[in-house]
Amino acid sequence: MTYASIMVAVDLSAGARERVHLAGHLADDFRARLIGVAAEEASYAVPPVGPIPASAYALAANNELILNDLKRAHAVFEAAAGGRSRVEWRSNLDFPLPFLIGQAAAADLVVVGRKSPSGPLLFSVDPGDLVMHLGRPLLVVPPGIDHLDVRRVAVGWKNTREARRAVRDALPFLSRASRVIVVSIDEGQGTDDTADVVSFLQAHDIDATALRWEAGGAATSQALVEAASEQAADLIVLGAYGHGRLREWVFGGVTRDLLAGAPISCLMSH
Repeated sequence: MTYASIMVAVDLSAGARERVHLAGHLADDFRARLIGVAAEEASYAVPPVGPIPASAYALAANNELILNDLKRAHAVFEAAAGGRSRVEWRSNLDFPLPFLIGQAAAADLVVVGRKSPSGPLLFSVDPGDLVMHLGRPLLVVPPGIDHLDVRRVAVGWKNTREARRAVRDALPFLSRASRVIVVSIDEGQGTDDTADVVSFLQAHDIDATALRWEAGGAATSQALVEAASEQAADLIVLGAYGHGRLREWVFGGVTRDLLAGAPISCLMSH
């Protein structure tokens, strides 16, 4: 159980270097290839009908600006990757989300940062949009974290397809953890049975135990973070829930809240 290829999304935000640093250490731990990815489509005004040389010039100039920024992102990636031998860089003039989704065919795990509260940044992807289309486990890293030891893991459990997929996708992390806590949040209506998933993990020689945590009126996402923090977990594993509506994703409250503000790294699968 391992990740042979780890992909990291690189942008020009302040946290990009930390994110690549974290992904590089994970690549070392798993003896994996490290792939950096960045893309952006040049923005320009739609020209009037007919041949306008100035519009062609503006498009070329915008493309040149984006290419220069991609070179900057590549330099950030190379510096943070630290001279590792199994490193690859992929970039293009393209929209970031579809480009990263297409490149993810080469990856076992994709590492991204949280969505910026100030709005879209150059080369950035919305992790919420990404997790619903990726077909790979997505590791969402909060700002300020540049290392992930994964000694203790909290699994947010409901017996759903998404949660079962997340546990399966996280096995390389779970098998290396010193302890895995399967957390079921009781919102006043009971919890899903954890016996089968604990037994499944133990059959993989993983030290797994169950923990029932009462929400006590708090949001489920907050209760899950509190339970994970109380157990000193450095990773939360959970299924990502949502459904498409008018080409947008409407997320369940737990998924939405953790994507927006979890202080602990989250591995999500859909």
